[in-house]
Amino acid sequence: MMSTMNQQRPPNESSSPARAKPRRFNNHRPGGFKPRYGSHDPRTTSFNAPVTDQVISNPNALRIIPIGGCEEVGRNMTVFEYGNDIVILDMGLQFPEEDMPGIDYIIPNIKYLQGKEKRIRAVIFSHGHLDHIGAAPILLEKLGYPPVVGMPLTLALIKHRQEDYEKGSSKKLKIITVNTINQRIQLGEITVGFFQVEHSIMDSMGTIIQTPAGTALHPGDWTMERDANGNTHVRYDQLADLRRPTVLMLESLGATNERRHGTYHEMYANLYRVISEAPGRVIIATFSSQVERVKWIIQAATELGKKVALDGYSMKMNIEIAKKLGYIKIPKGVLIDTEATDDYPENNVVIVCTGAQGEDRAVLSRISSGEHRVIKLRKKDTVIFSSSIIPGNERSVQRLKDTIYRQSDHVIHGDLMDVHVSGHATRRDIVDILDQAKPTYFMPVYANHYFLKESRSLAIQQGFPEEKIVVPDNGSVIELDEKGMRVLPKKVPTEYVFVDGLGVSDTQHIVLRDRQVLAEDGMVVVIATVDSKSGVLIQNPDIISRGFVFLKDNKELIEDIRHRVKKMVIESNPLRWADTNQIRNDIRDKIGQFIYTKTEKRPMVLPVVIEV
Repeated sequence: MMSTMNQQRPPNESSSPARAKPRRFNNHRPGGFKPRYGSHDPRTTSFNAPVTDQVISNPNALRIIPIGGCEEVGRNMTVFEYGNDIVILDMGLQFPEEDMPGIDYIIPNIKYLQGKEKRIRAVIFSHGHLDHIGAAPILLEKLGYPPVVGMPLTLALIKHRQEDYEKGSSKKLKIITVNTINQRIQLGEITVGFFQVEHSIMDSMGTIIQTPAGTALHPGDWTMERDANGNTHVRYDQLADLRRPTVLMLESLGATNERRHGTYHEMYANLYRVISEAPGRVIIATFSSQVERVKWIIQAATELGKKVALDGYSMKMNIEIAKKLGYIKIPKGVLIDTEATDDYPENNVVIVCTGAQGEDRAVLSRISSGEHRVIKLRKKDTVIFSSSIIPGNERSVQRLKDTIYRQSDHVIHGDLMDVHVSGHATRRDIVDILDQAKPTYFMPVYANHYFLKESRSLAIQQGFPEEKIVVPDNGSVIELDEKGMRVLPKKVPTEYVFVDGLGVSDTQHIVLRDRQVLAEDGMVVVIATVDSKSGVLIQNPDIISRGFVFLKDNKELIEDIRHRVKKMVIESNPLRWADTNQIRNDIRDKIGQFIYTKTEKRPMVLPVVIEV
């Protein structure tokens, strides 16, 4: 298990499913930055799960409401509601897509919880990845700081992120620490329990939501670690004995993965051999959340008489937190600063850094581009990508690999040998947990819609009753009681809430649309100077192009635009007075149409009328 309770093995490795590119959050200034709220069409899919007939809401049922995470990778958050009590699981962020220029990240929409703040008994965090805790500082503040529940490392990471957001704000947190999976917490009429799970970060835990109406089981992100014979270390048979009806809410990112996991023995044997035989420095790029893996690398380097340098803000921070919690003990003299790496023989240095996903400003990208202040790639260096590729990062990682291959003769990644073990379940794992937990109902969650549908199909193939499977959308309201499980007709709001560091706005979708136009076709600024009394054009209009056309190569087009603007100003003022609003509107509409007929582009046209 990835926790302090019964922790004997290294954790499963995985990419945190969120895109590994947090921007401008750790800005080290008091107050951090605030969120910008806005609505945007998240391209939701229609709800078409086979469920029982929709009925009027039952106040005595357990309500399950996915706020995020059921149509994307990230933004994970689920609301559980029974009677007067509300419990929330996870508050994650989602990284922006390519058509969201300028957006730092996206967080769950909590409109449904407005006015219900006093009914929120606690927020439970399944583990410390950003797609599960990243939105916590913003949302906890808006909800009045309800109690937070989690294991020690998870809570430490939340506290640190809270301090990054606003200095001193971690003191406002009401902490309930989970020290053992046998712990039970009473939150109103909801009893919360926990169970062991394996994932790629220490202190991951599954959550049991028990109510008089039924029980929800949610492992968070999970996998089944197996030995060389395919035997698992953790079983879930005990979940079959819980109060029924039960619904198993299963993270389903691995629903299309037919491959078996590599074992930890295989992975660590490969890493040890590469580190011991490397002719020069070893640069290992992995996720900063891989605390157990970094611990193992430090131990291996110690045995081999090598020095270790950690590089990357989050890498250093996570290891420091783990040291304070007693999860890692590092022999004196093994860790060195990156500035000191040249003070030792090349084959005695191991550098562990962030950036295996090709993030622009992460350490490995700066090393590969020659922008790192100290470390420059050499032919003898061995570069190891000890991580899987997060969906959506394929192109960035490929570009990074190409750049590194040009500079180093020794590059190791998952296509060549097992230097990584995934923290997400395979199809076989999904079948096994369904067989062991024997839930009354099944609800695949925490992935794109097609993963959820694949998980549903897999369960049906294994004989799980089709009518007892729900594939939710974000905002779906699912009720569970002794009469069954059903989906209510009306969804709760789940529109995107954007954070871009500029404050709060309810019209962010308009700003985003303008950014998309600028990114695609650029803009044209038309400056007309007119006499304030007569409306006469005083000088030739100025035309400025940014991201549209290069002025020197398109002189004829620019002169045509200038001529049409001059004619337009005259026609806009037949009685020879200055109607600047009319001039602006005419320039915006008519020049925009003219540019389209000439170029088939639609740049943003910004008319500026100066009265003198």
